[in-house]
Amino acid sequence: MGFEVYKPRGERSEKVPIVSFSKSSIVLNSVAREKLGTQNVELAYDRDARVVRIRALEEGGMQIKKTKVFGKGFFKYFNISPRGKYEAKFNENERALYVYLDGASKG
Repeated sequence: MGFEVYKPRGERSEKVPIVSFSKSSIVLNSVAREKLGTQNVELAYDRDARVVRIRALEEGGMQIKKTKVFGKGFFKYFNISPRGKYEAKFNENERALYVYLDGASKG
């Protein structure tokens, strides 16, 4: 059995990239957008591992509109329906966020 540490809301913790999924969009918090450092992204999905990759592009791809990427077509194409907030892992070498859909949802 794994223990989880309780952290009161008032306690300062390191800010992490959070990606939220709704029925038709992918919302990136300010930390996630800052790490990507661009308005253009490429969405990819690993069916076996159930991982969404959001990779920064210099041009082309899909655009982040304010805080979100409209992902209805992406969800439909891969037949995925994630809901909730997930902590993303950032890979600096690839300039990409990885969201593990089978991982612990934050909300």
